[in-house]
Amino acid sequence: MVRITDAVRPRLARAAGIVRPSLARAAAAAGPQVARLRQAAGPHLERITKAGPNARSWQYTAGAATAGLALAAGVVTAAGPWDSTGQRTAERDRAAALERAGGTDHGRTDDSSRTSDTAAGAPRPAPSAASVLTGLAGAAGTGGSAPDALPTSTGVAAVLDRLLADPALGARHTAAVVDVASGKRLYGAGADEALTPASTTKIATAVAALSATGADHRLTTRAALEPDTKELVLVGGGDPTLTARADAEGWASLRTLAASTAKALKKRGVTDVTLSYDTTLFAGSAIHPIGVNPNLAPVTALSADEGRTDGSTSGPVTRVSDPAADATRKFAGFLKADGITTTAPGPSKATARAATLATVSSPPLSALIERMLTNSDNDIAEALARQTAVATGVRADFAGGGKAVRAQLKKLGLPLAGTVFKDGSGLDREDRLTANLLTALLVEAGDPDRPGLRPVLTGLPVAGFTGTLSTRYADGAAGVVRAKTGTLTGVNTLAGTVVDRDGRLLAFALLTSGTTDPTAAQTALDRTATALAGCGCR
Repeated sequence: MVRITDAVRPRLARAAGIVRPSLARAAAAAGPQVARLRQAAGPHLERITKAGPNARSWQYTAGAATAGLALAAGVVTAAGPWDSTGQRTAERDRAAALERAGGTDHGRTDDSSRTSDTAAGAPRPAPSAASVLTGLAGAAGTGGSAPDALPTSTGVAAVLDRLLADPALGARHTAAVVDVASGKRLYGAGADEALTPASTTKIATAVAALSATGADHRLTTRAALEPDTKELVLVGGGDPTLTARADAEGWASLRTLAASTAKALKKRGVTDVTLSYDTTLFAGSAIHPIGVNPNLAPVTALSADEGRTDGSTSGPVTRVSDPAADATRKFAGFLKADGITTTAPGPSKATARAATLATVSSPPLSALIERMLTNSDNDIAEALARQTAVATGVRADFAGGGKAVRAQLKKLGLPLAGTVFKDGSGLDREDRLTANLLTALLVEAGDPDRPGLRPVLTGLPVAGFTGTLSTRYADGAAGVVRAKTGTLTGVNTLAGTVVDRDGRLLAFALLTSGTTDPTAAQTALDRTATALAGCGCR
């Protein structure tokens, strides 16, 4: 059971809703069993329909849970490594074991963050989103659902207005709902008002980084030897997932780099070196404006295991004060084990004449994006904001990262009025985003013409299964809602996608400000997303 659970990692968002939202076609692809399950779910959907917009919220919750999971359970029985929703075989095993369904996987091996690519030394990109999504079309040649399947603005408002009036959502709250396939806005309540987004900022960071560098881009750490001086420089490539652990689990390994470096040095007849480290890829202060904080290590171009001090892989924890020096000391220890003596490391800068002896590269950026979104990883987010700055020729500090992210989103033609980007993670309370922008980002990521942005959807936590939503929606729309959470004191946000009762993929964004009870606010947001899952809203 544990092995099955660990093997399952969510990735492909309900892509069927992006290009072929019709559940009838999904049922046909999965076979007669799906038809039987749809028939079983029918009464629940009918009750939701009859309940109407004034039904109590529990009716939406129960209906979405029963109908959504029954339909998903049918889909996951389809044969082949990818089923008709892009779900992996491993997840079907887990769904069967848990008697429910939800989440997806890109075929990666297990790792601490549940997002690794493949075995160390042979990373491969995740399967092409384009090829997976093409498989969803079946024999049909047209995209999207029939026009009469589109929810109406009146129908959505009848459901959401009441739920969003919950006092738990604080003094100010905004919302937007958009149909992903058509791009039509179905609901807006203060959707153009910019509020503090908290960690939903990571959605913007993800879109910007992918558009600036490409989904297959990798971040490389290298060891370079200066000629005639025997100075060995560990050059940081800004890879926030570099690891010193014995089992790298698909991420770039500092141990592998040391072993290759030692071998190259010995070939040159060198067994003792002056060891230095180069972090000049990034600029400015390494300390976030919020100060030293367990949610984020000092931001530097060279670090190992995010500077964590307790062996953890996610969540807040005390960090080392100088991640670059810490990583280089570990590198020195690995070199020593391979017969290379080093001096105590110090900062330096590799010259153009330095000969690269060995390199290790991260998995593709798509994998880093997914890990960042699933785990709400602040270290990856800040590194990717700086990588966006590097790729676009902007100074790679906090301000430059925010400037670069905004510039990339502007190139995509996204609505930026009132928005402010102070960082890449959303930890800065001065960040400002709108519900309109967040839904536009999600729609952009679902555009069939932009498969390189698909990791933004595939990385969203899956309700009831993974990441920051793993313990939420236990009695609601598990496996149907996929969303990025955001939490700061007085701020609760949620933005993502949901498959509604008729199979439409909807993007939604809910932002609140002035909340006093974070648990109650979170519950109110979850209730709203669950209502969308149970709503045909016509």
